Amino acid sequence: MTIIGSSQKVTAVDEETGTEVSFISPASATRGDIERLAKAKLAYVMQRKSGDA
Repeated sequence: MTIIGSSQKVTAVDEETGTEVSFISPASATRGDIERLAKAKLAYVMQRKSGDA
């Protein structure tokens, strides 16, 4: 996570596939909320890549 002003850039990577996602969230967001969003976005992107969506 990189804080830029009142926002932060979050990057998550799946260790097995190397799939990477990034998003911007408020700097005030809790770590738990950010982790949930990162996992959900990563799962969504991996599902799309596999052709299941």
